[in-house]
Amino acid sequence: MEKLVELNNVSKNFGKLRVLERINLTVYNGESIAIVGKSGCGKTTLLRLIAGLENPTNGQINRNYTKIGYVFQEDRLIAWKTVYENLNFVCENKKVIDDVLCLVKLGDFASYKPSQLSGGMKQRVNLARALAYQPELLLLDEPFQSLDLLTKVKLIDELSAVFKDLKTTYIIVTHDVREAVTLAKKIYLLAGSPSTIVDEIKVDTVFHKISSADFLKIEQHILSVIEKYEPQR
Repeated sequence: MEKLVELNNVSKNFGKLRVLERINLTVYNGESIAIVGKSGCGKTTLLRLIAGLENPTNGQINRNYTKIGYVFQEDRLIAWKTVYENLNFVCENKKVIDDVLCLVKLGDFASYKPSQLSGGMKQRVNLARALAYQPELLLLDEPFQSLDLLTKVKLIDELSAVFKDLKTTYIIVTHDVREAVTLAKKIYLLAGSPSTIVDEIKVDTVFHKISSADFLKIEQHILSVIEKYEPQR
């Protein structure tokens, strides 16, 4: 398989603050990956390193892509432009825009402004804009964080179906186990101080219910591993 990104012994410091250490991670074309860890463990920093928005303090990052899409925690839509115009800002191909809007179930809302949309719809526009750019690698930085629980669960289910229809390689960072096991086939656990990758989990099951025994088993494993690396008080 083709490597899109490879991180070799990457560390990241902000002044005297050591955030990430000894990160070794390879992302192959076609993979769906989740990076899971508690808030403040450096997940977003790791994503920004992969995107080239930050430079490592030590180590090497090899990138074999030319186009990335980035879905931020907040929607970052242009308030005075319509849904269609927000996508047209990154893509001038009308067919691509129309296809992507249909894919995220927003085909009937192309002429709406962001202020006319719900929080879940705004995040779907945010995702659609990233997809319209036709990236080789899609990065999602806790895209459901600002949503209420019911909207979040519904949107995760919808995006799970969308991603099944796509061939785009993507990485999502989250602290929510539900998001990770629903949207990714490979989960990396980030923990420690400074943080490093402490475990890798392959998800072979399609979870129709988060109350299933397999889901609960993975959730318990993730929580127990992360807890093991928590500083003693």
